[in-house]
Amino acid sequence: MKAIICSQWCEPEDLVLGNLPDPVAGPGEVVIAIKAAALNFFDILMVQGKYQTKPPFPFSPAAEIAGMIESVGAGVTDLKVGDRVVSSIGFNGAREKVAAPAAMTAKIPDSLDYDRAAGVILIYSTALHALEDRADPKPGETLVVLGAAGGTGLAAIEIGKLMGLRVVACASSDDKLKFCKEHGADVLFNYAKEDLKEGLKKIGGAKGIDIVFDPVGGDFTEPALRSLGWKGRLLVIGFASGPIPRIPLNLPLLKSCDIRGVFWGGFAKAFPDKSRANLERIVQWAADGKLSSHVHATFPLAKTSEAMAVLSSRKAMGKVILHP
Repeated sequence: MKAIICSQWCEPEDLVLGNLPDPVAGPGEVVIAIKAAALNFFDILMVQGKYQTKPPFPFSPAAEIAGMIESVGAGVTDLKVGDRVVSSIGFNGAREKVAAPAAMTAKIPDSLDYDRAAGVILIYSTALHALEDRADPKPGETLVVLGAAGGTGLAAIEIGKLMGLRVVACASSDDKLKFCKEHGADVLFNYAKEDLKEGLKKIGGAKGIDIVFDPVGGDFTEPALRSLGWKGRLLVIGFASGPIPRIPLNLPLLKSCDIRGVFWGGFAKAFPDKSRANLERIVQWAADGKLSSHVHATFPLAKTSEAMAVLSSRKAMGKVILHP
């Protein structure tokens, strides 16, 4: 089978298209013929050797896939050959076929196309886990989303609106903010033009911001934390800007606010049944049109490095999809 191969830590442009043996389904696994694979920013870090997950060589990027089941392993009873499915596999999605854990695989309805289906898993599962399980949201509260036009930010906007929150989208250009508005954001803030700390102070008013969803990190985290009101919650999603911020701990002390970590991967391993139930909800929401699962662009497998360059340039609004 064709596959994008990473055989040593490298830059995305050094990845090669090659051949690997077809996979075989082990116990509790299914082999999926991949129709669409979604890329995420961490795929760049993974091939560079800078991510917390370091797969054995050779491996392929892309952690989430959609396709059709070709075979099933021992012990798999709820999935069968021919089922249309999505699966979260961690890596190895940039190839024609993969053996995936049945526990992390869910059926998709015929009304949901493979491209949109591939993009729902990580971003929406992360956003749902963050907002439902970690944020303790109350309808009418104000949710600030940093990096709001990216895949995870878009998911937070849409799920936040489903939960009845007032959503403030923060992004670096007017085009990105227009995109956020089209997907439900109530308030728009361009942090390339205005100071984030002062801007969020005005938006939060005397009460302050209730929840901040932060997949960006770097210089944005501290001013976002300072914008929180009494018992506000900062959700730490990731560090797309690069640097991991160091936070003065007097800030949460003075406002009795919380800094809450959100690691969906760990949650999914610790609570697989709850995680799969969340994924099934998300898939149905996407099929019903309640979630856009917006696709920014699609690329053939041979142009994986170009697809990853779109992510690294911060140009993607929504998901970047590979077509094996």
